[in-house]
Amino acid sequence: MQLHLPVASTSQPANTDVFARYRRLLPQNLPGPDVARADWNRVGSDLRLKITSETLAKYPAVDFFPLPGQDTITGHPAVQSRSNNEIAFRIPLESAPKDLSSMAGLVVFAQQPNSDDRAAWQITSAPAVSASRPAPAHGIFTFLLFGFLGGLILNLMPCVLPVISLKIFGFVQQAGQSRQKIFRSGIAFTIGIFAWFIALAVLLIALKGGGRDVTWGGFQFTNPYFVLVLSVIVLVFALNLFGVFEVSLPQSVTRNLLSTSERKDLLGSFFQGVFATVLATPCTAPFLGTALGFAFAQSATIILAMFIAIAAGMSAPYLLLSAQPAWLRFLPRPGPWMVHVKQFMGFLLLATLLFLLYVLGAQRGLEGAIWASCFLLMISVACWMKGAFVLPTAPALKRIVVLLIILLLVIGSGVYFIGDKFESAKIASPDSQIRGDWQPFTPERLQTELEQGRTVFVDFTAAWCLTCKFNEASVLEAQDVREAFQRHAIVKLKADWTNGDPVITKLLQQFGRPGVPLYVLYPGKNQEPIVFPEVLTKSMVLEKLETVARRVASQY
Repeated sequence: MQLHLPVASTSQPANTDVFARYRRLLPQNLPGPDVARADWNRVGSDLRLKITSETLAKYPAVDFFPLPGQDTITGHPAVQSRSNNEIAFRIPLESAPKDLSSMAGLVVFAQQPNSDDRAAWQITSAPAVSASRPAPAHGIFTFLLFGFLGGLILNLMPCVLPVISLKIFGFVQQAGQSRQKIFRSGIAFTIGIFAWFIALAVLLIALKGGGRDVTWGGFQFTNPYFVLVLSVIVLVFALNLFGVFEVSLPQSVTRNLLSTSERKDLLGSFFQGVFATVLATPCTAPFLGTALGFAFAQSATIILAMFIAIAAGMSAPYLLLSAQPAWLRFLPRPGPWMVHVKQFMGFLLLATLLFLLYVLGAQRGLEGAIWASCFLLMISVACWMKGAFVLPTAPALKRIVVLLIILLLVIGSGVYFIGDKFESAKIASPDSQIRGDWQPFTPERLQTELEQGRTVFVDFTAAWCLTCKFNEASVLEAQDVREAFQRHAIVKLKADWTNGDPVITKLLQQFGRPGVPLYVLYPGKNQEPIVFPEVLTKSMVLEKLETVARRVASQY
């Protein structure tokens, strides 16, 4: 076969405008996260793609064209929602692997559909930085038992110790009272625990149905305003224990709802139960992570059943103690010493407040923590005014005037310190929390290290996770463990989930974990990662490091 090509008399290119027009239509790689971020989510038989981009928001016509693999068949994608800088697509899956969590495709955008100004970004599948979630090795009732045991162990976690101490203090006060009264108090505390867990389960089910990622503690404690509200509640509880003010309801409410002191005690026990469960959310007890990781991938009924099992486990000791008041004889008898114990409990709550302020500093920086502290100071002044001037014996006019001043003080300080100063505080960078020889985690950094043949250890952590802090202080930062990391040349990456990084959320879900802590050791590029339990020991970590080092050395 012969092909004759004409030879031009000059080197001037022809049809440049045609080539330029079609060259502009070639898709570009998806820009970096500072310009556009793509988040994937699997909901039943659908894939959900959410793109956050100020640039993309300027174009009215935006479509997604999937490029599925050979074993995947998709329906026609559609825009599910569009608000501000976020566009969400729904991609129906007619046939797809069960572990499919993302898909390559093109995002095409223009001022008008099919116009000449069309442009496209190419989205590739997420890098394989984690193993697929293993199939459950146990039945549903086994996982419910894990949830019960995890709830039981939550009572020993440092998050809830201040409130648990208050409940034990209440049992001491009830010593010698009627069995029915003690039992009703225990029932009220139990109902408070169940009420919060059931409400939390319903909220998570609704968020999951809406395509949101559901996690344990993540959607609360990654929100600095939730931490701030919890700080206010802890401070008010502490000031009440110190005797700065007493919680009293209006006389009309007292007559209608709390006609007896017993009903007031029952209401207090109920809110103690709610408060204990709120403080429990940043803790992940043994068995709890496995149980919740399984439940979050199941139906709404199983999620609700799991949270009920956790509530049953957490409330079981108090229900048993109140059902057998004879056991209270092992507690000391009431007396003047209880006033000092009550004040000591206030200091435990102040210690909890210091921890919450540390979390706010990690989320909003030092400036944010300072403005939050200023607001808490105003709350303290308001509580003092309430205890000093709003007394039952004070004239009605005086009480009204003082209450109005308190209201103005709280609202004014909230608008200035929180609505203005705290809101504008610079969000702390996760890199600022990294110390020592740890490096910040990104999926690309992990992939690069594995491509170069290095072994990588990833610590998924958060500033508000007390279990994480315990593991870091007692194990990961221990001298012999640090020397083992250095001796075997293992790269250490820290994935900070303090502010709820969606990329880290996806990886937690892929490992079947509802939240942090998560510890993963990647021996090499094509080897299965090793997942550690929530609570670490030095012998466990050292053994795995030595095993992986010998395995890697045998390959050379």
